[in-house]
Amino acid sequence: MSTAGSETAQGAAAAASGPLKSVWMAPKLAFRNLFHDILSLAVTLTGIVFSVVLVAVQCGLYIGAERTIAGVVDQIKTDLWVTPYGTKSFDDPAFMNGREKFLVLSTPGVAAAEDLVVNFANWRKPCGGNTAVLVVGANWNTDDASFKPWNVVQGNLQTLMTPNSVAVDDTYFKDLGFDGECAFKLGASAEIMGNRVTVTAVTTGIRSFTTLPYVFTTLRRAQSWLDASPDQGSYTLVRVAQGEKIEEVRKRLASRLTDNEVLTHQEFRTRSLNQWLFGTGAGGALIAGALLGLVVGIVIVAQTLYASTKDHLNEFATLRALGASASYIHQVILMQAMISAVVGYVLGMILSLAVIGLWTSLDNTMIIVMTPGLAASLFAVTIGMCAIAAMSAILKVTRIDPAGVFSR
Repeated sequence: MSTAGSETAQGAAAAASGPLKSVWMAPKLAFRNLFHDILSLAVTLTGIVFSVVLVAVQCGLYIGAERTIAGVVDQIKTDLWVTPYGTKSFDDPAFMNGREKFLVLSTPGVAAAEDLVVNFANWRKPCGGNTAVLVVGANWNTDDASFKPWNVVQGNLQTLMTPNSVAVDDTYFKDLGFDGECAFKLGASAEIMGNRVTVTAVTTGIRSFTTLPYVFTTLRRAQSWLDASPDQGSYTLVRVAQGEKIEEVRKRLASRLTDNEVLTHQEFRTRSLNQWLFGTGAGGALIAGALLGLVVGIVIVAQTLYASTKDHLNEFATLRALGASASYIHQVILMQAMISAVVGYVLGMILSLAVIGLWTSLDNTMIIVMTPGLAASLFAVTIGMCAIAAMSAILKVTRIDPAGVFSR
């Protein structure tokens, strides 16, 4: 008797002898069915691994894009944002009319308000050539400042108080012209809008989704370089007094600042994400890629499980003829799917982490993020994908006529 036939007989005996023994026999029979045909198993695992890697990379890119877009916004401590009308995201700046800060401070329920300057500027590289940068100017010389550059790896923020000082991120050294003969060293010089500047601090990992380098400096210096008045800002950051309701204060501000929009911190963050992820189609493309991976995985696994079940129809018919219940056979098929899911998930995650590591070493502009939550979600999706795929095989087995085994 063949191995498959022997296992079938054992499975039938287990199913007939009682539910407890049946429960222990189903995984063994499923395991033997899977590994009986190594080529078929390899095809199944390939489909699952491909699906896991594709979904992991696409979802990781989505999370990385989201973190990049909201990176600076998430570092700003504020309850409300006063913005020019029509502002679509943090990286879509325009100057307000001016004096919004004073109107905000005179509104009941407001504890503090600060102007923030964000605008495009021309950066002249130290060895020649120009590029566009995004200047961010804020007051960070107080302990309760709403915003300060973070991840400082060279110099410190106090040096930015010296004349014409700026901080840049090491991700953009090449874009800013600090390469080759002009390799970066602390104290390097360049020009912003014709004004000579000195890099006295360096951050790391502060990326812009638009790929334009951030250049951090003080509020007054940014206003001067960008030809703005001392009362003008791109945004006014508002902190609500303790005990006040944010929504009520927002309504008061909106009634006074008729030329501006007043948004909660979460509203402004969501608007920035929606603009770059869905307004540009980038998010839709990433989601479509993830869905494609799921569809491909489900189709391949379903086809393989169906083919495997079809190859073992005689064995399943024998089980039915010997008294095995339909639920027991379904249990065996689902167990095959679950074993495939676990093995495929483990292999897929190993390959995904390798791809993410390689990507990170080669490309600093777009990041792929793998979080524990994403890993857990991928496991659940893989299990669900294989369970759905197993349904086609179960439907085939359901139509088996047990009497057919006696006609062989």
